[in-house]
Amino acid sequence: MTAADKDTIYIDIDDEITGIIDKFNASDGKIVALVLPKRAAVLQSIVNMKLLKRAADQSKKNLVLVTTEASLMPLAGAVGVNVAKTLTSKPEVPSAPVTDDREETVDEAEEDGETPDFSKSAAAATSVGALSGMPPKPPVTDDVETLELDDDDVEDEDAAKAAAGAGAIATAAKVKKDKKLHVPDFDRFKWMLLLAVVLVPLLGYGLFYALAVAPKAVINISTDAVNVNANFGLTVSTTAKTVDTQQNTVPGKLQTMSKTYTSQGSSTGQKNQGDKASGQVTVTNCSGDAIQISAGTGLSSGGLTFIAQTTVVVPDSNYKSPLQGGACKNDGTASVTVKAQAGGASYNLSSGAKFTVSGESSSTVTGVGGAMTGGTDNIIKVVSQTDIDNAKAKISTQDATVKQTLTTQLQQAGYFAIKSAYSASDPTITPTVQVGDQAESFTVNETITYNMFGAKKADLAKLVDNAISSQIDTTKQTILTEGLDTASFNVTNMDDKGATITLQTVATAGPGLDVNTIKQQAAGQKAGGIKGSLESQPGVTSVEVKLSPFWVSSVPKKTSKITVNISKPTSPAKNGN
Repeated sequence: MTAADKDTIYIDIDDEITGIIDKFNASDGKIVALVLPKRAAVLQSIVNMKLLKRAADQSKKNLVLVTTEASLMPLAGAVGVNVAKTLTSKPEVPSAPVTDDREETVDEAEEDGETPDFSKSAAAATSVGALSGMPPKPPVTDDVETLELDDDDVEDEDAAKAAAGAGAIATAAKVKKDKKLHVPDFDRFKWMLLLAVVLVPLLGYGLFYALAVAPKAVINISTDAVNVNANFGLTVSTTAKTVDTQQNTVPGKLQTMSKTYTSQGSSTGQKNQGDKASGQVTVTNCSGDAIQISAGTGLSSGGLTFIAQTTVVVPDSNYKSPLQGGACKNDGTASVTVKAQAGGASYNLSSGAKFTVSGESSSTVTGVGGAMTGGTDNIIKVVSQTDIDNAKAKISTQDATVKQTLTTQLQQAGYFAIKSAYSASDPTITPTVQVGDQAESFTVNETITYNMFGAKKADLAKLVDNAISSQIDTTKQTILTEGLDTASFNVTNMDDKGATITLQTVATAGPGLDVNTIKQQAAGQKAGGIKGSLESQPGVTSVEVKLSPFWVSSVPKKTSKITVNISKPTSPAKNGN
């Protein structure tokens, strides 16, 4: 026998019987030797010994207890377990105690409700040969296996006889099983409990879904309803207090909101912040009268302007006699101190530069400048008008969210938004700098105010009802819908006080059926009763009730589970006003 067929397991003194059985079942050996510690109390119980033997039988393994405890021998013999003193000893089944058979018989008799018969002693069950002192003849056994714990054991004839004797004793020592002794299968119980924990909630949810969630009803109603056109003008006024059906005026609300858009710009203009040149200009007057050059008057030369710093009077020059040709003698002169209009070295002019005087004729009043000096350059970047215009052009005011925001605000206030009554004010441009300011970059803000008119939907409905009441038979028909959600509103005039609008809509007239009333009346009813009740009403041509799922036999009691569809007319609309 190979080493793989044998296995040795050492038992701790604190091991429980369940732990020992788990170790035994986990072994792969055909022969499993359990080495017991001294005073192994766990196997001092006949029940635990039987449980261990039962595990060995079920796993079809040969069990050997390796122990020298004398107290364990009778118990091992009682259940037929092989015992060896050492791992190298031959295993054998110990003799079963005679008293154990008697006691067990008495116990079984007591448990069965019978009166124990103490005349049936152990001696009575002993053979005659055994009582006479003759050695008992070993019983004949079939298929008795000799257990080997070590490959080094000597298999001689005496060992074979001892093993055969041990097997015979084991066969004879088997006690009658206690049929009332039953060890519950806790694994099976655990799985059954787990299955119950899972299935019970699922079953409960399934019943709830089938009875409360799934049931639904759809009621389709066909009527003889017709479409009616309405086309009329109206006025939405913020000053009106009530609806005027004669003037077609309804109270309105002007919803406004302002939004600011921004754009960034870069400065491209230049400005010379250097020192300004200055000097003297001699002015000659040949105008025929004395002239006055006031402080602040501009004198220009070659496109450069200088400003007079003082006020001077330039006398008129004398003239030659007519015989001498009457020419101006250019002797009416005066000097004026001037300063360059802007800084820069370009204003530094050489002496002799020609000047003109602002407001005077260049043919009669002339000037000659002296040297203009002191001008220096200091170029800085400034904002130009072109820079601001370019930044404004980059602003986009195409904002689709504005109209939706105004619509939502009107609806939240309880008004029907007339989306075509929408306008935007002229933008207000506000740059963060002025033209000529020194700056590398700047921001342009453009603010626009948006407006939209709204009116109460019920007020608009009154105007529609008034417009089409003459086109229907009011004794048989009522106006089911005014069609305001799909109506067309064309604005002809609008200001901050109101708007003049042309309204065009398609209304629906037919039998007056209230969806909520139908739901309440149908709740919990059978399909047949609902059809009969609705089809008896004027203007109703047919009724169809659909229940789902298939097991539902009546309309759910909750109105939220009921859907009512009233068919719309398919006939063309009648012409309105």
